[in-house]
Amino acid sequence: MGMGNLQRMAMQMQQEMLRVQNELAATNVDGSAGGGVVKAVVTGKQELVSVTIDPSAVDPADVEMLQDLIVAAVNDALRTARELGETKMAAVTGGLKLPGM
Repeated sequence: MGMGNLQRMAMQMQQEMLRVQNELAATNVDGSAGGGVVKAVVTGKQELVSVTIDPSAVDPADVEMLQDLIVAAVNDALRTARELGETKMAAVTGGLKLPGM
């Protein structure tokens, strides 16, 4: 394999990684907690888009429970987004773990 082929392959991989990153940025992933009373939406790039709270989850006497549900829902959505990103990047890199990806 010549140096030109290697460079061409590297450029193709870089372009494909950029395409996947753009696709992830445009993809929304849901997470939830408390049986769906708290829902979080994040992008595939792990940026929080929205949090939805069912009014039944709002108990002024137990704000701590609501806070815990919000954290759990956001973490659920982030975990799903991370797994989606890892799967899509692995398809591009052939399973190689590249720093920062």
